[in-house]
Amino acid sequence: MGASGWDYVTGYDGDAEAALATLRGRVFQEEYGDGSSYRSLEELYEDEEFMGTEGTHTILDIDRVVATDKPPVPSRGSDYGTLRPLAPSRVVHHLGTERPTVEQYERAVAAAHEAADHEEYERSLLGECRMRWTGYYVVLHSDEKPTHLGIFGFSGD
Repeated sequence: MGASGWDYVTGYDGDAEAALATLRGRVFQEEYGDGSSYRSLEELYEDEEFMGTEGTHTILDIDRVVATDKPPVPSRGSDYGTLRPLAPSRVVHHLGTERPTVEQYERAVAAAHEAADHEEYERSLLGECRMRWTGYYVVLHSDEKPTHLGIFGFSGD
């Protein structure tokens, strides 16, 4: 099936794990809410063959938040399925501020999608995620308060 990039904006109240859980619930309902394939997120995760070989190519392929902003390492199995904060210096590099807004994030994502060539994409915000089956998040602000997470990553091979 190939690799699939994904990105989302979701509410944030100071707990990245809770935001991830809420987002995964929402995406599960969007993708599988009719109950024809899986009745619950737990049932989806119990299908180890599907999840281990194909995956959903969505945030549902990410199962935990890690605190480190160091890039994941392909040879470290525990790095797969993780969501981590984008390093503050990279946030400033791509978004021009330590406290980006939803609108700034969405503009950077749109610019990445419009990148004319592979090299330009690699230098974009979304190009920060270089390891499949992982993702990054950026805390987004409204009136200088953290209100949302911008989440992006890749699933698939």
